[in-house]
Amino acid sequence: MENQKKYNYNQQMNIKFNYLEKITIKDIISNNTDRWFNQSLCEVNSSVLRLGIFEGEYHMHKHENDDEVFFVLEGAMILETEKGNFNLEQYEGTCVPKGTMHRPVVPEGKAVVLMIENKGIDPIGTV
Repeated sequence: MENQKKYNYNQQMNIKFNYLEKITIKDIISNNTDRWFNQSLCEVNSSVLRLGIFEGEYHMHKHENDDEVFFVLEGAMILETEKGNFNLEQYEGTCVPKGTMHRPVVPEGKAVVLMIENKGIDPIGTV
C-alpha cells in the first residue's frame, strides 16, 4: 500500500472478527483518535465489512475495478462524486460504482460509516 505513505490515514486492513464471532464497534469508535480511520471488521465471501471513522476531507479518488458502499451510522457526511454529491445523514448510504471519482467529506464533527468493499481493495484508490 504505497499510497498510505502519501496520506495520513490509519488503514487497518486486517480482519478483526472471525466467523461466528460477535462484531462490536463501540470500543473501536470510543478509542479512536485518528481523523481518518478504517478497520476491516469481517470477511463476507470475497468482500469485507469495514468501519470508517471520518473527519474533514479525504482526497478525490476512484477504484477502477471495485464498487464501494458507504452507510452512515453516526454523524453525517457528503459523498462528492463526479456524478454529483450525496448528503448522507445517519442511517443513509449509497453505492459508488467502480471507476467513479469520489471522496467523503465530513464538514462538522466525525462520521462513523460502514463500508462494503472487495477484500483486496486499496481504500486510498487512484487519482
